[in-house]
Amino acid sequence: MIIVVKKQLINSQIKSNQVYLIDHENNNRGLVDTSEALQLAESVDLDLVVVSESKDTPVAKIINYGKLQYQKKKRQTQSARPTVKEVRFRPNVGIADYNLRIEQATQWLSKGDSVKFAIRLRGREHQHREQAGEMLDRIVAALSEVGKVQSLDKRSLIVQVVPA
Repeated sequence: MIIVVKKQLINSQIKSNQVYLIDHENNNRGLVDTSEALQLAESVDLDLVVVSESKDTPVAKIINYGKLQYQKKKRQTQSARPTVKEVRFRPNVGIADYNLRIEQATQWLSKGDSVKFAIRLRGREHQHREQAGEMLDRIVAALSEVGKVQSLDKRSLIVQVVPA
């Protein structure tokens, strides 16, 4: 599959005779000659950018093209960030550490991220698996207001909570 990225036409690259113009104050100016729209853009030190290319007449907007590119890039990196945060516990974690992790998870869930809790057992801790299972139940109860359980696996001691 080939993805073709079309570059936006700006200023003198616009070959159409007329454009539907949206000026720098977001006012719809209607159908305007391209040369007149370019002069208007130059008078306010901005660029004329085609935002929607239709079959007959494109829609152009007077904006700062560099700023538009920056915002587009920023949105892409923001949408690409991971949406699953992972918290690892040991069954004998202290109360302060436990509360801190629950607070962090609450913040992540309120931002829209999902949170995965994993309890790791080492050595003789395997003899007390029921404590780890109870800890998972406490985590689910603590986060029940801001999230709902997507998966709860007591065998592998993992719970995944998604925003409610």
